[in-house]
Amino acid sequence: MIEGHGDDAYKYDGIESDFSSNICAHGNHEALMAHLASRPELISHYPEPEAWSLEKMIAEREGIDPRCVIVTSGATEAIYLIAQTFGLHAVIPSPTFREYEDACAMFPRDEERGLMLWLCNPNNPTGEVHDQAYIERQMAEYDLVVADQSYELYTDLYVMSARWAARIPYILQIHSMTKTYGVPGLRLGYIIAHETLTTQIHRCLRPWNVSALAIEAGKFLLQHNELICHPDLAEARRLQNRLREIPGINVTHSDTNFMLCRLPHHTAAELKEYLAREHHILIRNASNFRGLTPQHFRVAAQTPAENDALVRAIQQFLCS
Repeated sequence: MIEGHGDDAYKYDGIESDFSSNICAHGNHEALMAHLASRPELISHYPEPEAWSLEKMIAEREGIDPRCVIVTSGATEAIYLIAQTFGLHAVIPSPTFREYEDACAMFPRDEERGLMLWLCNPNNPTGEVHDQAYIERQMAEYDLVVADQSYELYTDLYVMSARWAARIPYILQIHSMTKTYGVPGLRLGYIIAHETLTTQIHRCLRPWNVSALAIEAGKFLLQHNELICHPDLAEARRLQNRLREIPGINVTHSDTNFMLCRLPHHTAAELKEYLAREHHILIRNASNFRGLTPQHFRVAAQTPAENDALVRAIQQFLCS
């Protein structure tokens, strides 16, 4: 299960700048909150057993059959549903989001049924992006490919269309309204896949898996494209370059607003505690990603002023 994730400011007092979560920074949710406040009756009734109304809206937006869409309580529920449904032997490149491995370990696998490749695209924590041609090559090698596109709008590179995924019975797409609209507290995600695959997933879907408020929020957000998060990628690239100027810091190339870094000698845990205590800045200790070291940390770009403050604080830490 998730341990040592980002956005853990609840462990610290006085955090002012949060670089630890990849969620698009400083979104405005006033319109959404006002809309939900106008629907208090929703908490007095059961939600739809399955979020059919939201699935229909997603399907209409993407130009696909509603039977190709399954709304979930965040992308994480989608990951566990897929792992439970198919029981294939998992191939998981590293470093990547740990929940793929944890979900596959939770459910029994039939080693004779084939291989399922899990791809986070764009990848967390590196920010690497694979194009559709790469995905197609992987489909030739594996029985199923899971493409987690939670951060698809956090890059200016093309990833893969929902229409294409809905037509191919060998790929499952995971999407995150949490990331798209910057609303992690709502827990909203969805799967897009060929009907033959969603039919199988439905057998493991729990009733009332998405709350009435989350469904209503999802429908509202789909009607308000102006509320979509758009990270400042130019500012993220500037932060990458500024961090690279610090002697000894290694920064992996990223096509997103977040980036993976490595300290020369100190541990990420030491840096995290120092930044939180002395500068009220929170970063992500990335040492618990498989394949990384105690020196790895991840940051997501914030405002120019906050980014410059982070760079100065890291420089002070390394000189102390």
